[in-house]
Amino acid sequence: MCGIAGLFDTRGKRDFDRALMQRMNDVQHHRGPDEGGYHFEPGVALAHRRLSIIDLATGQQPLFNEDGSVAVVFNGEIYNFQELVPELEALGHVFHTRSDTEVIVHAWEAWGEDCVQRFRGMFAFAVHDRNRDTLFMARDRLAVKPMFYALLDDGTLAFGSELKVLMQHPALDRRMDPLAVEEYFALGYVAEPRTIFLGAKKLGPGESLCIRRDQPIPAPRQYWDVEFTLDNNIGLADASAELTERLRESVRLRMISEVPLGAFLSGGVDSSAVVATMAGLSDAPVNTCSIAFDDPKFNESEFAQKVADRYRTNHFVETVKSDDFDLIDTLAALYDEPYADSSAIPTYRVCQLARKQVTVALSGDGGDETFGGYRRYRMHLMEEKMRAALPQGLRQPLFGLLGRVYPKADWAPRVFRAKTTFQAMARDAVEAYFHSVSLLRGDMRAKLFSTSFRGKLGGYDALEVFRRHAAKANTDDPLALIQYLDLKTYLVGDINTKVDRASMAHSLEVREPLMDHKLVEWLATLPSSLKIQGNEGKYLFKKAMEPFLPNEVLYRPKMGFAVPLARWFRGPLKQRVRDAVLGETLAATGIFNREYLQHLVDAHQSGARDYSAPLWSLLMFEAFLRTLDVAKLVLSEAGALEPVQALHVTN
Repeated sequence: MCGIAGLFDTRGKRDFDRALMQRMNDVQHHRGPDEGGYHFEPGVALAHRRLSIIDLATGQQPLFNEDGSVAVVFNGEIYNFQELVPELEALGHVFHTRSDTEVIVHAWEAWGEDCVQRFRGMFAFAVHDRNRDTLFMARDRLAVKPMFYALLDDGTLAFGSELKVLMQHPALDRRMDPLAVEEYFALGYVAEPRTIFLGAKKLGPGESLCIRRDQPIPAPRQYWDVEFTLDNNIGLADASAELTERLRESVRLRMISEVPLGAFLSGGVDSSAVVATMAGLSDAPVNTCSIAFDDPKFNESEFAQKVADRYRTNHFVETVKSDDFDLIDTLAALYDEPYADSSAIPTYRVCQLARKQVTVALSGDGGDETFGGYRRYRMHLMEEKMRAALPQGLRQPLFGLLGRVYPKADWAPRVFRAKTTFQAMARDAVEAYFHSVSLLRGDMRAKLFSTSFRGKLGGYDALEVFRRHAAKANTDDPLALIQYLDLKTYLVGDINTKVDRASMAHSLEVREPLMDHKLVEWLATLPSSLKIQGNEGKYLFKKAMEPFLPNEVLYRPKMGFAVPLARWFRGPLKQRVRDAVLGETLAATGIFNREYLQHLVDAHQSGARDYSAPLWSLLMFEAFLRTLDVAKLVLSEAGALEPVQALHVTN
């Protein structure tokens, strides 16, 4: 796992500032503490920070082809590189290392932009081809590894593994994007391709970008997408057997390493299945790491211990205090953008623990999205059955009216909230699912934002992110549709972002066997009835794992990495929340309606409502502003958020 950075002159062949390139690379030292490398030539500068995993002796980057005309900087792993080497050698290519990185330069020479189709792994890389005057960038199919880029006013294309890399360049447009702010308060993250800054973008999942000097900059090209065909008529027994073998293959590929390797073990189905599979493939005991919580409501370490005992793993456990909230500013600096998933705290801690024992850790991330594990999936399917009973033309006006006039009962369990039910029935499937995953619903965001800021949005609603992806889903199956949406949004913007930044903060490489694209493609051929049956999510996965894991692990309620936000904000963080949410930093932006901020704080701290999720999102937004020194912001006439100092100059 590594960090990459680069500059490419799209208009000519200027020489780039070496000191600037070094700053861009140094700021991501945590991603690759073992080695650093640079390459400069007219019109291009490349930099790399290395965390040595494979070919420790000769895998340094930037890495070149035989004559030095093609260079690559690469973050990630190409798991099938050993299969590609003889194929490329047969085409006449000569290898000088045993590194998976070298496969990329030769694959580019052999197959051009289609080289990404041949790679199985997690990756973000940039290839410079001197002879073709071309810079080619690509990101893996499920966006496990990040790629940020910016086209600057002078024609320079800057890229890097983290947004902080681009922020070292003085020409980056650091005005905040109002649409990104809307997405953040809806989703808890800024969705691809947007970033919090107008001047920077993210390459999306399964996208590549090919830039040829002195030619117009094209839009990113989507080279892969998952297609939910649901047309595989395989039975449960055969599907279970095939899944077991596919999982073994995926895990086996991710166990290739020249440094100590282990796994996260939470005690949930996904991580337990990965550990069980690793144990079956390893002659030596597997290293496993778990976080325990001192609050029993959030602690599932006993289930992790059962799996560890069954497979005689070298099991390491550390207990996290329930008041582990000292990381707020650390996380804000780590993520570079506002990021509101509070499970980032325990994720940071488990990565910290794992790095004491191993350099590479396998995780169970992606299992809920691909196997159908979330409780919200089952709730959505129940609502879809109700919506299907009436046509949209009748349902929307009828239930829309009832939803408006019926009194709110937020205090009641969801099943008894008639107003909520009526509102859900009035929506279509995409809007309903978006509503169910939103941190702040549309009506709450309307109250949260000031009148002037809503004007800056120009009617934009973060729902459009889901609409855009739904238009490409090519399925009308209720479960497949929301799985597709999660694979494009939540998995990418939340889960993968969380794990990448938390692991890289500790120079730890995390590999995700359940996100293997061939496994994902196969699962997308299976009928939804194999994923959710009745009230049981991950039905096929659990059945396949029954010979390997105890029922008390497989069939217990999902817990996850939760933290006691509601209690924190009424107890030890009571004053901090009040100071942050109602303080000068947020007020200076002009984004927020202070009366509604006051309501959120007062209603939560009095116990009248649970506003822990909205308050956490505000707390992290405030920390982002302070940490990145962009706190003194006002609304510009251009529709973006500009630094006060810049406005003073122009005025």
